[in-house]
Amino acid sequence: MKTLALTLTLATAIGLNINPAQAADEGAAAITQLGEANGIALACQQMALVARARNAVVTNAPKTREIGEIFEAATNASYLKFGNEQKSCPDSASLAQQINVAEQRVSAAFPKP
Repeated sequence: MKTLALTLTLATAIGLNINPAQAADEGAAAITQLGEANGIALACQQMALVARARNAVVTNAPKTREIGEIFEAATNASYLKFGNEQKSCPDSASLAQQINVAEQRVSAAFPKP
């Protein structure tokens, strides 16, 4: 499965004339951004947005351990940071927009063949 994800990333990078390492970095950054938004949604008990963020990863990204670990680590770090800094929760619309932007970035980083 990792081989398939790597092959797709390399094929996408070659097809778009992008450095393969750059393509992998963009994918990881997109998953991290989505995980950070997911952590805020969890901290603010916005469960519909949590489900949407998780679904975006499952639907758009390769199903690898690495992708899952990046998403979970970003989610956990964001959740803990939000709680430690005692920030106030953003309104649902702005948090949904944050997730939408991250979701689009994930889709662009992992295009469907």
